[in-house]
Amino acid sequence: LQSASLAAALDGGVRLLGPNTSGYFSPAAGRYVTFAPGTETIRAGSVAVVAQSGGVNLTLSFMLSRAGLGVSLAVGLGNACDVGASDILPLLADDPDTSVIALHLEGVTFGRQLYDTLRAVTPRKPVVVLTVGRADSSAFAESHTGALLGSFDLKVAALRQAGAVVVDSTDSLVAACAGLSRRRLPAKADPGVALMTAQAGPGLLIVDNLRAAGVSVPDLTDASVQHIETLLPPITYMRNPVDTGRPSPAFPEILGTVATDPNVDLLCVWALNEPEVLDPAQALAAAASDKPLLFGGIGAAGAFDEVIEQVNAAGFAALASPEQLVTAARAMVEDARAQYAAQHDARQEGDAAAPVDLPDTIDEAAAKAILGDLGIRSPARILCATRADAHAARAQIGGRIVIKVIDAAILHKTEAGGVHVGVADADALDRALDCIDAIPGPQRAYLVEEMAPPGLELIVGAVRDPSFGPAIIVGLGGVAAEAMQDVSRRLSPITAQDAHAMLDELRGKALLDGWRGAPTIDRQAIVDVLVTLARFIADNPAVSEVEINPLRAYPDGCLALDALLVSRKV
Repeated sequence: LQSASLAAALDGGVRLLGPNTSGYFSPAAGRYVTFAPGTETIRAGSVAVVAQSGGVNLTLSFMLSRAGLGVSLAVGLGNACDVGASDILPLLADDPDTSVIALHLEGVTFGRQLYDTLRAVTPRKPVVVLTVGRADSSAFAESHTGALLGSFDLKVAALRQAGAVVVDSTDSLVAACAGLSRRRLPAKADPGVALMTAQAGPGLLIVDNLRAAGVSVPDLTDASVQHIETLLPPITYMRNPVDTGRPSPAFPEILGTVATDPNVDLLCVWALNEPEVLDPAQALAAAASDKPLLFGGIGAAGAFDEVIEQVNAAGFAALASPEQLVTAARAMVEDARAQYAAQHDARQEGDAAAPVDLPDTIDEAAAKAILGDLGIRSPARILCATRADAHAARAQIGGRIVIKVIDAAILHKTEAGGVHVGVADADALDRALDCIDAIPGPQRAYLVEEMAPPGLELIVGAVRDPSFGPAIIVGLGGVAAEAMQDVSRRLSPITAQDAHAMLDELRGKALLDGWRGAPTIDRQAIVDVLVTLARFIADNPAVSEVEINPLRAYPDGCLALDALLVSRKV
């Protein structure tokens, strides 16, 4: 029925929304193409909702209305057999009645198309995405990279790479939209956030959560603090957060001082509802700041609802809990960082390099040869056909060596007993060869390699995702990467800027910087490998996966100790 409906629509020159859709509506235009009751009560506003689920479309629209934000357009995509998010987002980017786009996603069939669309839209208008699928653990079976990539994790990484703000709940989406709908922070690598609070306890909760989220909460300048000292009693904290105690007539002046501080890009305000001493809407307006201000507070039902309405009417975002205030501020900071990254993107589109000629069989030796042609080094090695050749190779390389089975059908050689390290003499080599020869299967070759010195082990891999296309990961732990789960992901190709950002996202990034007296690792060498590998899989459609695990990094370069390359039919 869906196929027949789509064919009939296309034959008639008509675009089809759905099926399985809740329709669409625009409160300001008075247009309600939906069967859902109550949508006529949703207030007009500046948040556009584009949801894969009709139910989520309605849920978000009602929540945005209750929060005082309202909706400019709400669309339930349903099955999206014709009209999809990539069709609607560009229209909303040009819509003067829409200030922020709320996007809900479940599965993503055309991931790369969505990514390209978001990259074009987010510099013009902020997009907040709520997506699901954490339990989807489908993985590419060939490599550790596939297991670490994860379809949900890649989707989130791609959305952020495209400039979207990603949230994990409907409440978080509403709070993020509240902040972004009023005034967008200018592009900046690391915006500073200040908090002015009338209660110390909630203020500590807010600052603690901001810092835990990686948001900069800088000290105010000495000049600002000195002025605030003339307005507040000495027992209060004044550097950031600024704890005012109960609001006083000086509240608007303090607010203005904090807002104009050169270290501050965004000011958050928290206060209980005390109408006899503070009118939040008037205080915010009196600050006359050209910087975004977020107000958060709580009070008795009814009376505080009026405060929310007044703050919204004055043009400021109003949040009803410390967590919502943090979410709004974090969303604005992430959006500013994404804008900055897009403006400083050194990406060179250009023509793709000529694809590499791949051999029919790609074992580790062949994979390392291909990587070597790309400039990715590996230890000195000799491919051996016989045991006698292996003994001769050990003597030629000298010192302790590594010997491995060479068989393209064995993807994980260590688990199969096909990797032996620190082989020091002929007897040890014979024992290693005996273990390799005992592996079931046809006669195989041996790879004798120089023993690499100790270093920091990472995993670097690239996979061709069926929806998003080529993608790259880097993680700490090398062969233990799956246990550590400390990885960063991007769609390919990437820039050096992207690669540096990936390393900065690793929880264990301190290991790169000389942890506990260890030498500082050559980050640029890792960056070069990431950029090269990402470009390689993007330019070679015949490659489905490539993995270096481990990539051992040193103060002066890095070495690919093991390599896997999987080709596919195209």
